[in-house]
Amino acid sequence: MAILKVLLYGDPRLHQKTVRVGELPLNFEQTLKDMWDTMYDDDGIGLSANQVGLDASFFIADFALHDRTLGREVFINPEIVSAEDTIEGEEGCLSVPGIHEKVTRARKILLRYETPNRTVVEREYSDYPARVIQHEVDHLNGIVFVDRISSLKRSFIAPRLKRLAKQAQAGIAAQAVGE
Repeated sequence: MAILKVLLYGDPRLHQKTVRVGELPLNFEQTLKDMWDTMYDDDGIGLSANQVGLDASFFIADFALHDRTLGREVFINPEIVSAEDTIEGEEGCLSVPGIHEKVTRARKILLRYETPNRTVVEREYSDYPARVIQHEVDHLNGIVFVDRISSLKRSFIAPRLKRLAKQAQAGIAAQAVGE
């Protein structure tokens, strides 16, 4: 079991659009296993590649943690083709620990993505799975959920976001010294 370091809000890698996945790396299965271990260790439901420092357009999600009739999935090069209706719901994030805010998202989406065996799938998702997918696709596009809340709400959590950004910068500095 390998737990990966989850990047914190303020790390510039979280605010950059990821690169589309071409050929899967040889260690992709191990990367997925490490991501699942990391996500479960932090009580997450989804985790994008860039949250663990990988510049690649894919994420994992385990919808069974919310609805036992659903399972866990890997989404490679996901693209939201269409979105319908809107609904507000509370969100949190492994990269923004301790902060939960209401975010407006589409209630229903049509998603095009590739599976690990590179089959292209178009599938509709609604309600909670649609929210998780939109949250993770945002990550892959360099958007963190707090970017989607009003400036007034953001002003209330600004001190906590600044602390997280300081932690992120300290981690980056420590990593640079260790190289």
